[in-house]
Amino acid sequence: MSYRTQQGELSHKGSGTRHGQQSSAQIQVAPRGRGAWIRLRTLILLRWWAIIGQMTALIVAQRALGIEIEISFCYMVIGASIVSNLTASLVFPATKRLNEAENLAMILFDLLQLGMLLYLTGGLNNPFSVLIVGPVVVSASSLSSRSTAFLGTVAIMIVTILALFHLDLRSEAGFVMQMPAIFLFGTWVAIVIGIVFLGVYSRWIVTEMHTMSGALQATQMALAREQKLTDLGGVVAAAAHELGTPLATIKLTSSELANDLPEGSEAQSDARLISSQADRCRDILRSMGRVGKDDLHMRSALFTAVVDEAAEPHAERGKILLFDNAPAESAAQVPPVILRQPEIIHGLRNLIQNAVDFAGARVWIEARWSASTITLRIMDDGPGYPVHLLGRIGDPKIPRRALGANGGRRPGYDGMGLGLFIAKTLLERSGAELSFANGSDSFHGNSALQERIGAMVEVTWSRAALEVEGPTASGGMGRNMPITP
Repeated sequence: MSYRTQQGELSHKGSGTRHGQQSSAQIQVAPRGRGAWIRLRTLILLRWWAIIGQMTALIVAQRALGIEIEISFCYMVIGASIVSNLTASLVFPATKRLNEAENLAMILFDLLQLGMLLYLTGGLNNPFSVLIVGPVVVSASSLSSRSTAFLGTVAIMIVTILALFHLDLRSEAGFVMQMPAIFLFGTWVAIVIGIVFLGVYSRWIVTEMHTMSGALQATQMALAREQKLTDLGGVVAAAAHELGTPLATIKLTSSELANDLPEGSEAQSDARLISSQADRCRDILRSMGRVGKDDLHMRSALFTAVVDEAAEPHAERGKILLFDNAPAESAAQVPPVILRQPEIIHGLRNLIQNAVDFAGARVWIEARWSASTITLRIMDDGPGYPVHLLGRIGDPKIPRRALGANGGRRPGYDGMGLGLFIAKTLLERSGAELSFANGSDSFHGNSALQERIGAMVEVTWSRAALEVEGPTASGGMGRNMPITP
């Protein structure tokens, strides 16, 4: 299975077309540079808010609280931010998106400006010193890990310097306002821990969100592709059916004209050409109709037929597919009828593809149905899932590469790891519950199933939620519907 790639990253190759042709295309989500996510206008607006907050704090501290501050130097530091903002607003367009280096420079400037302002206003004795964590959190959510680590290191250095060197805060009576050494040290430790913890926390959460977003985008692409194939097949079959009658009329009329016209005449030659071209159109439409016939006449189908359709593209890939369809006790012999949903077909096709990819020689596909549930199990005789990854199957990406059972690397399967994620997401959307295990663990001691030592995935639906009443259930194919413009 592509989940069990020797390089440890989940991947997804094209699952093939609906009618057995293996697709070489891979569904991929191109990574976007983190630095290109943020507009310059956003950072400028945030900086204006910071400037307003800094000036308000200085005015309140000096005039309302009577604290002596080097106010002229503080205004010079704030003025540098104002000049920077005005320059950026005038030079660059409002819609400009910053690259990695530009974003890093902007955040580094804010970090240094805040550090200088804290130096002039008491260092870590200033309760606003905790704000130095802010730029690091912004970096963790928008920049690369290297840039975030650099800014985090700079922030820790600034905090350390501020703990040792700063201008004192004094009251109007000349009293120096500072914390005891033990509290100062505790503040330093708390800010350093905040920088590290919040930086790492923000980084992990944002990375997880964007990985999931990219994987869901690929899932939508896969579903749209399957839906497009389904719709195209129906249109082709309908066209082949509806055009059959006029083509037959053209064929009959041209043949009669050819018989009535003088032998060897140019008109007779043209009539026979029309007849031959009508035959050619009939053959083309017949071939196309085979592609879309099922979609026209089988909006719903037996569950086993849907499974066969999902497995069809992988039937000729050198592995033996063994189907075992049987009802549970007291259940009807006829399989339930379900809608041929693209989600189910594409999801099952991915699971079967993964089993074929890693199977030694055989893949077992078991369909079971009872009065309340419909269950499908896909098993193989391959190496199975790595034990340490069993609890993480379905994640769109595994960060650490893991070696397979034979220690080798599997070429061509190095990607975001979307195969199992797409299959799991699409099938769960249809109401299924999936469970993953290794046959070597599940069938230990069962001699009848001892060959099934590889990976096993079990998909279970509620029969009431999946089963529908359709033409297949009653044996009919439904009434042909004309094509309307």
